[in-house]
Amino acid sequence: MKKIVFALSLCTFLSYAQQKKDSTIVFKKRVLETTEIDFLSSYYKQDGKHSSVGGGIGSEKLTNATANIVIAMPLNDDDVLTIDSGISAYTSASSSNINPFNASGASRGGGGDDDDRVAAAALAAGPTGSPWQASSGASQSDVLAAINANYSHSSDDRNFIWNADVAFSNEYDYTSIGFGGGISKLFNDKNSEVSLKVNAYLDQWRPIYPTELSEFGKYGSGFQSNGYFAGVTVYNQTGAASSAYLPNSFTKWSAVGRNSYSASVGFSQVLTKKFQFSVFFDILKQDGMLSTPYHRIYFADKPNYYIGNPASISNYENPSNSDVYRLADDIERLPNTRFKLPIGARLNYYLNEKVVFRTYYRYYSDDWDIQAHTASIEIPVKVSDKFTIFPMYRYYTQLQSKYFAPFEQHLSTEKFYTSDFDLSTFNANQYGAGFTYTDIFTAAKIWKFGLKNIDFRFNHYERTDGLNANIATIAFKFVNQ
Repeated sequence: MKKIVFALSLCTFLSYAQQKKDSTIVFKKRVLETTEIDFLSSYYKQDGKHSSVGGGIGSEKLTNATANIVIAMPLNDDDVLTIDSGISAYTSASSSNINPFNASGASRGGGGDDDDRVAAAALAAGPTGSPWQASSGASQSDVLAAINANYSHSSDDRNFIWNADVAFSNEYDYTSIGFGGGISKLFNDKNSEVSLKVNAYLDQWRPIYPTELSEFGKYGSGFQSNGYFAGVTVYNQTGAASSAYLPNSFTKWSAVGRNSYSASVGFSQVLTKKFQFSVFFDILKQDGMLSTPYHRIYFADKPNYYIGNPASISNYENPSNSDVYRLADDIERLPNTRFKLPIGARLNYYLNEKVVFRTYYRYYSDDWDIQAHTASIEIPVKVSDKFTIFPMYRYYTQLQSKYFAPFEQHLSTEKFYTSDFDLSTFNANQYGAGFTYTDIFTAAKIWKFGLKNIDFRFNHYERTDGLNANIATIAFKFVNQ
């Protein structure tokens, strides 16, 4: 810490001691006056009835908690280094059903007489599961850790800015490495700005497959006599025991990389003292493994097979089903390339010293035939020198991908298929509000840092396919004094 304080002090001294050739001292305002630290946290909770892991049906209950710290440090007058690091922890009923069964198959082990008796009893009862309930498997929860570093430099006249960034994130089955950069040019007395930004992400899956397909991939056509399925009864649609389940459509992915590339061009303009607008255009390309390897698919032209209580088969699609799970025919298959084209605009209008209107619109299309429109409005209202409240609303509408079909409506003759309702046709509404507390004097302090502002937001989200969610976020900004 002493080294950091010394370095910042030295940079401060040098920034005010630059000299021209005629030895006159030049005073230049810093891009960032002092170190700023942001603490951000959010809590997200959702529910729905179209689990992708369940092939288009099942619980979508999920909770996610995040914590981030963002440190922006002035290196000198012109340069700023920003480090953003955080973790995100979730529990998911849907993901837990990658292995939905409440007991292992023949591969279950034991340690001691008591464990053997418990295992034997479980084997006699047989494993059960349900797409409507979370299992207790390892995939029920996970933690994502991420870090991003951004370096920016501003010209002496502050009319040209360039930046570069690198990013890394990791979770149990996925790792991402990213890098990019951008430039911005201001002109017309800083009333106009043109920007360009490019990014690349080179990611790697560590594929996890649904239990039944993983076992088939391991043992082949004799898998029902080996591994998990040895001694486990599989039932057909009528509830009769059957050994005919054979998911021949399934093969493991040979290439597990996913690369994403993006370029964004933006233009913003201050038209009057009260009116400002900006437009942007993005080009995004992805290639590699764009499917999710644990999303099940059920074909309409294939027989149905189950593990669990055969008496519940007729009730399978009802949320009251608690003890039978249908075995997958295959996993989601999508093309290994995707091209996206979003274009959008922001319009901000300063009504008076108390009220501002912030609006946003975006049109999106891609070569998977998804088309979408997003529109939102936020109205900050300054109720005092320190407090601002802001109601907000967002509307979203989407037309489905040509590769999407609901539960059990794909055919085995198709090349690509998904039952992920994120790629379906739906409308969504999001309602929210928040407040900001600002103290320009940073009266409240923690050690050498003064509290500059607090920002809190709460949003409720509803989708016409039955998904609904709530999210609360809070952020604290501190400045070094």
